[in-house]
Amino acid sequence: MHASLADDLPLLVKDYGLGQVSDARYLAEGLMNRNWRVSTARGEFALKQIVDVTLPLARRNLAVVAALAAAGVPTAVAAPSTTGDLVVEVGDRGYALFPWVPGEHIAGPDLTGEQADALGAVLGRIHQELNKVGQSLLPEKPGSLRASVAGADKARTEAERFMGLAAADDSDFGRQVIGSLEQRRVLLDKYAGQRPTSEVPLGPFGWRHGDFQHLNVKWHDGQIRAVLDWDRIRVGSFAEEVARSATLIFGREQGDLDLAGVTEFVRGYRSVAALSDEELKDAVLRLWWKRMCDYWHLEFHYDRGDHSCDHLFLSASLFLDWWTSRFDEVQAAFLA
Repeated sequence: MHASLADDLPLLVKDYGLGQVSDARYLAEGLMNRNWRVSTARGEFALKQIVDVTLPLARRNLAVVAALAAAGVPTAVAAPSTTGDLVVEVGDRGYALFPWVPGEHIAGPDLTGEQADALGAVLGRIHQELNKVGQSLLPEKPGSLRASVAGADKARTEAERFMGLAAADDSDFGRQVIGSLEQRRVLLDKYAGQRPTSEVPLGPFGWRHGDFQHLNVKWHDGQIRAVLDWDRIRVGSFAEEVARSATLIFGREQGDLDLAGVTEFVRGYRSVAALSDEELKDAVLRLWWKRMCDYWHLEFHYDRGDHSCDHLFLSASLFLDWWTSRFDEVQAAFLA
């Protein structure tokens, strides 16, 4: 049990009226928040320590999730405390409690075509319903959307900075980073001319889930039981979330993409919400270029001293190389 939970659990049990606790097991999956499966006299629950967003924002998002569930979106609704609060504060820490959702997280390549289609359709429903309930629970979305496009020169400069940091740490990870960044410089030099030229994404935009990927979806008996982790509800391009989600869900550890699964996923989305071929092409291009210029894993490692995402940098680098060499093939999968 995490030290903070050991101290906080008696107060949480009281505030939620949970009764006797027989077990509190830490869940290792997930990167940003801390989660436990808690067995109590009232039943099984998922307890989440909120560390990725402010507590007022967490309260707002949890109220939105309750409205989505009422509209038929599969999700888990936070249990209120004995005073009706969706977030319980203990000192400077905040917690949310959810009924335990049975099931498993299934990676995209392990889904059937029908399941991939259903998953895309759920994302389409989320975009629709989130922007309906958001009319009363979320701020009004802006009249237009802009998305900054990184310049190749800035990306090269960041690559040089991280190469210097990697060279100084004399570790296996550092040596792997240097090799990956040398290849990144080659790609930037070769493909800088394909950088998106406009900061205005094509297509509809609005409130989105923000992190729709397989670790945030629970399946049970072949059906989607719940979409989880709504911390990142923000305004953005719908097509970009479709593209990002597809690459996260259907990416394989060896650095390639299950293209057949991507096609079914996008087909499912478009059966619910309209996206044109040009809007999808624009989103795929923007996401590819963003990955080309993004070093967030290295920012975690070298700037924050957080090594929890090291493995993701190396797999992301492999995937970028694979994607770049098959750009037209990947784009065709999104448009099929």
